[in-house]
Amino acid sequence: METITNSNDSKYYWIIGVLSVVIPIAVAVLLFKPSSLIEFDGNWVYLLPHLNGVINTTTSIFLVLGVVFIKKGNPKMHQLFMTVAFILGSIFLVSYVIYHASVEATPFGGEGFIRYVYFTLLITHILLAIVVVPFVLLAVYHAWNKNFEKHKKTVKYTFPIWLYVSVTGVIVYLMISPYYQF
Repeated sequence: METITNSNDSKYYWIIGVLSVVIPIAVAVLLFKPSSLIEFDGNWVYLLPHLNGVINTTTSIFLVLGVVFIKKGNPKMHQLFMTVAFILGSIFLVSYVIYHASVEATPFGGEGFIRYVYFTLLITHILLAIVVVPFVLLAVYHAWNKNFEKHKKTVKYTFPIWLYVSVTGVIVYLMISPYYQF
């Protein structure tokens, strides 16, 4: 199968590289900030963690359905589910940034073994969320340009990492949610 080569690849690879650095740095700044950076009117920002839990759950389901459809030979449904998963991931990122820019971090109150489980999941979730950004962007880029050979090579690693990040996001949310003070 012949792959399509786009003369703009280097430009888009550069953009993907910049986003892959800027996004984790912005999130890290928010996680380690001393207090809220943004003030919003109303209490609507306190709904964002719950929205993020729903988004991560839906993303996980859509990722799995996307793979099911491509394995069944239905590229249109695969494209639909993966596109929605990408859009949901983007909405999640915006929501996550807004929440953490405006609200103090909630400390995990669990003790004993569950504390180790929580922090293991949280740390691996965060690290792999950083790692997966360029892979997701590359997978989308290759699919968009109909370079399906490169797309397949990229998603071989992207899918399990993205699914892990999405599922552990839900688990971490469920584990921290009893400690929210709102």
